[in-house]
Amino acid sequence: MAHVAKVVEIIGSSDKSWQDAAQVALEEANKTIKGITGVELMDMTAKVDPGTGKILRYHSTMKIAFGVEHSQ
Repeated sequence: MAHVAKVVEIIGSSDKSWQDAAQVALEEANKTIKGITGVELMDMTAKVDPGTGKILRYHSTMKIAFGVEHSQ
């Protein structure tokens, strides 16, 4: 039997860390996408306070893969 997967790109954000931003994105995606089988972290970026030079918000861009359901 052939298997087909779909991949979508999502971006999560957090004021704690890039790891937390990725987890937030995955948890949110899991609410509407069933059967997530894998993730690929694509990019990590951040918003920086120009006055202090400190990171204000972390952003993690990731691709998530999940199986396509087949009707018989």
